[in-house]
Order: sequence, then structure tokens, then C-alpha cells
Amino acid sequence: MSALAHVPTTGSGPSAPPPAGRHRLLPYLLLLPGAAWLFLFFAVPLVQLAAASLYDPTGTLSTGYTLTWAFGNYPAALQAYWPQFGRSFLYAGIALALALLMGYPLAYAIAQKAGRWKNLLLVCVIAPMFTSFLVRTLAWKTILSDNGALVGLLRDVHLLGPDGRLLATPIAVVLGLTYNFLPFLVLPLYASLERLDYRLLEAARDLYATPLKTFRRVTLPLSMPGLIAGTLLFFIPATGDYINAELLGTPNEYMIGNVIDSAFLVRLDYPQGAALSFLLMSAILAVVFVYLRRAGTEEVL
Repeated sequence: MSALAHVPTTGSGPSAPPPAGRHRLLPYLLLLPGAAWLFLFFAVPLVQLAAASLYDPTGTLSTGYTLTWAFGNYPAALQAYWPQFGRSFLYAGIALALALLMGYPLAYAIAQKAGRWKNLLLVCVIAPMFTSFLVRTLAWKTILSDNGALVGLLRDVHLLGPDGRLLATPIAVVLGLTYNFLPFLVLPLYASLERLDYRLLEAARDLYATPLKTFRRVTLPLSMPGLIAGTLLFFIPATGDYINAELLGTPNEYMIGNVIDSAFLVRLDYPQGAALSFLLMSAILAVVFVYLRRAGTEEVL
């Protein structure tokens, strides 16, 4: 009889492969906790906010609100507060431009030129984020105060008049937005520039490209993913921010976030606050969509 006949059928031999269906279900099981979290804490509140935006505007918190599908809440809210909408996008756009002027050279220097100081410089960029957002903004209120050293210096060099000030002006709000959200721009840029192959820059110089042309044709296109991510991470929260305008400005500098905060917490006008929230989300999504389309087209070109 062959020796194979005496091989035991049990033991430590190779086990049968698991059913194919289990492999197909595994990715969905891994997604289940995150999907449940998003459903409970994003989708459900979003639906509730959408319902609140269609409440009867004559209702109150004491008498209750009725869902009357009042779509007129949207044009009424936009007509009442369109200056705050425009101011939000204007301030966020100016702050983003300032952040790019400072953040791109900073990210490039850390990624390509810092050497052994790279980790220290990264810590310096991230360190302010370990402090409360509110505390950082209050610190800027002290820096920009009328009796502060900065205003005194600007008056001495005649960049500000004797009664000139920075606090409670649009400049203060824009500076606060730039400072508070700058790390959100620098870190994605650094991650993109850190992977940049330095040999490509050397090749561009070998082909007699000027530094400006090397940046425009090599460095900028290769850093575009980080640039797109950084600008979105900066612009979106800056547009909806209300702390900087509240602490560094006056009602004349209030953004749409201040109006929404007042509608929910001061005036208790839930339909208007919800309608303004949806209008803000829609406007930001439209801007992001157009920006991504244009950025994607330029990257291909």
C-alpha cells in the first residue's frame, strides 16, 4: 500500500481558505464604525438643521416651532444679511492671500532648506495650536491694543496717525484670521514640498531655466496637491469664523458667523439661523467646487 494512505487527515496541515463572502464583507465592516459616527453626528444634525430652516418664522422657543416648509426664510435671511456674507468671503480671501505670501516660503524653507532644524521649525509652526483658539485671539487683542508696542512703533514711523489704531478695524480681523489658521495652510504645503525631488530642480537649472521659471514650471505644479489642500483647510473655517470679528473688531466688522451665533444664542431665531447656516454651506461648496475645477484644469495644463 502506498505511504500516502497512512498520512493522517487531521493535524497541523493547511486549513481551508475562508469563504469568499467573508472577504467581500470585510471592507464594509471596517467602514461601519466611521459610517455610523458620521450618520449620528453629521447626517442626523444636518437633517434637523434643514428642518429648522423651514420652520414658521413667527414661532418662538416658548410657543414652539411648526414645520411649514417656509422656503421664504432663505431669501429673507439673505436680503437681511448679504453685507455680512460678502464681508466673510472678503476677509477670508484677503487672509488667505496673506497666508500664502508667508506660508509658502515658510513651508518651502522647512522642507528643502532647514536641514537638522526641520523638526524644531515644525514644532514652532504647530506649537500655537496647543493653546486655546480663544486665548490666541485674546493675545492678538493685547498686541494690537492702542497702548501696545506695535501701534506705538507704527505711530513713531508715521504709518499710523497720532490717533490711528489697529484694534477694532478690518485689519485686526484679517490679521487674526491669518494668524489663527496659518498652520492649516503650512502643514499640507510642507508635506507636499518635502516629497519634492531636488534632482528635478537641478535638471531645470541645467536646462538654463531661471529661478522664477523653475518655480512656475517645476516646484509649483508638484506642490499643487498640498497647495489645494492647504487653501481649502484655511479658507473654509476662516469664512465661517466669528471669534476674530467678535474680539478684534466691532459690529461693523461682523461676519456671517457672528450673525448665526446671535440668531441661535441671543435672538433665539432658529429658522433664520438655520437658513443662514445652509446658505453659508452652499456658498462655500460652490466656491470650493469652482476652485477645484480651475485648480484641476491648471494642474493638467
